[in-house]
Amino acid sequence: MKSRPVAPPLRYPQSTHSVHRAAPPPQIIPSPTSPTPQHQPQPQKLSTMDIDDILASVDRTADTSTPESTALDHQLLTRFWVAERAVPELLPWPASLMERMIERVRRQIESIEDLAASSTDPMQTANAATTNLKLSILQSDLSRTQYLIRSLLRQRLSKLTAHSMHYLLLISRPASQPQSQSQTDSSRPEDSIPEPPDTEEDEDTSPLSKEEVTFLHAHQTLLAGHYGSSFLNSFPPQLRRLDDNAGGTSMVQGPDGKEVVFVRCLVEESRVVVPPGDGVEVEVEGTVLRMGEVWAVRWEGVKGAWGRGEVEVL
Repeated sequence: MKSRPVAPPLRYPQSTHSVHRAAPPPQIIPSPTSPTPQHQPQPQKLSTMDIDDILASVDRTADTSTPESTALDHQLLTRFWVAERAVPELLPWPASLMERMIERVRRQIESIEDLAASSTDPMQTANAATTNLKLSILQSDLSRTQYLIRSLLRQRLSKLTAHSMHYLLLISRPASQPQSQSQTDSSRPEDSIPEPPDTEEDEDTSPLSKEEVTFLHAHQTLLAGHYGSSFLNSFPPQLRRLDDNAGGTSMVQGPDGKEVVFVRCLVEESRVVVPPGDGVEVEVEGTVLRMGEVWAVRWEGVKGAWGRGEVEVL
């Protein structure tokens, strides 16, 4: 068989015209006086009056403490108020914190009175709106602080009156501890009230303040006199004591440490303590609390951890 001849490939003549590319657009070089997009002047925002700035300015003029310490003390007062309302017994009185808060309240009242007097001055009518706003903010902040302090004091007074004899025995001097019936007989119920520590000699009155000690002793004295005139004076002398512990049973009832509280752990690890009692002879360690965990536990198990700052009461 004969093979067919293969046609040669076609070749096209090259164009004699050269291809010219389009020139790039000329770059616009900004003049030194023309503003660049990054440096264009921005419209200024109108300044607004912030509540925190007003309180801080008043604190700088009327209080020697800084606004940061004022905010920290208010946070500590709030946490102590929450804990006092949640736990069954009296917490140690925060003397230094309460002294600072009372001093700030006194100075803030003076600032409010000065602003109120200046707002009625006819020579300062131009700043009347700003002064009235400052007065409103300061009065609201003062009312918030006063509410916390009053609620805290009411809660502590409620616990004091409910367990007055227990706290009197707790803070009394060692020589005035109640004695058994076989050792002494009292002719009046008032004789069973122990003498409180001397508040003028800076004796330890924890967990009570000095004012609470004075109130508690006067309250219990009046209560014992009322009991005596009502019915106790008709009893035999050995049965008139308010702290009688004959037969191994004490008449003094304290707060229940087995009440449940909600706590949050603030450290890496904290343990719940199981105190002696209910079949436990010695103190043992219980559940481990981790940071950030919230637990419902007995107050007696986390009382020490709260005192060390390892947990906070919710």
